[in-house]
Amino acid sequence: MNWPVPDFALAMLLALIIDAAIGWPDAVFNRIGHPVTWLGKLIEELEKRLNHATNRRFKGTCAAMMVIGTASGLAALLAAMSPDGYVGVLIMAVLAWPLIAVRSMHEHVKAVSTPLKDGDIAASRQALSMIVGRDPSQLDEAGIARAGMESLAENTSDGIVAPVFWGVLFGLPGIAAYKAINTLDSMIGHRNERYEAFGWASAKTDDVVNSVPARLTGMLYVLVSGNPARAMRVMMNNAHKHRSPNAGWPEAALAGALDVRLSGPRVYDGELSQEPWVNGAGRDADAEQLVLGLRLYVRLIFALCGLLAVIASLAIVV
Repeated sequence: MNWPVPDFALAMLLALIIDAAIGWPDAVFNRIGHPVTWLGKLIEELEKRLNHATNRRFKGTCAAMMVIGTASGLAALLAAMSPDGYVGVLIMAVLAWPLIAVRSMHEHVKAVSTPLKDGDIAASRQALSMIVGRDPSQLDEAGIARAGMESLAENTSDGIVAPVFWGVLFGLPGIAAYKAINTLDSMIGHRNERYEAFGWASAKTDDVVNSVPARLTGMLYVLVSGNPARAMRVMMNNAHKHRSPNAGWPEAALAGALDVRLSGPRVYDGELSQEPWVNGAGRDADAEQLVLGLRLYVRLIFALCGLLAVIASLAIVV
């Protein structure tokens, strides 16, 4: 029996390259939408029908299973219909391409860093509001740069490394299942009155599937940091301080790489949340540090591509 992981790695490598080159074009989005929006509509409909009365945790668990099963089942069907060999690898890459967010992540953070560097705080706040859940209206330069870095670090894991990780292990069904889980968590995995019970299974599942990718992302940031000893020390000493069991790893690694402090107090839905600092001894972030963070992100993508190329090359010797 053929070992599929090298072929899966090659497909993920090609998907990364396609997305980095062209992203998800507006013309395509306007015509057919995006797989995440399709998943979002399914989740919205299930939430509307099921999230009420009693047994909300059970209903939410069933809803999560339906969404994950639908996404991975359709992906498995498409994979089964694809031919073997390099043609099949190319088809898998094209189908996996919209499930990876290399270009859009860079564009969204650059939309924050460019006006911030030019001193346009209002434009930076507006761009930041597109990628974070907190209220950016009162943030100064340091707060904006800090929030941008945190989003960059966390979404490097959620939007790129994690989907690629599960795609390498399980092919198209793996990356599709992960994207379904991550979308469920972003939509209903919130700790509030409406979603606490209904989104419980989605949030817990997301924590599990992001456990290894988050730590891998942190290690990749350490490797490309330019100061791996400091980045590793900060990551190991500070990752657990984050409110999330996973997001702290890439955020702490990036904080150590740039010697800045991240996390800390912030406002959600009009209420102050006293979050602990990650790398509290670091300096305040600024526009220049956010630009440097983007450069580390680009290095990380190249490193990830190199790792995938190595795994793909194993097909020659296995």
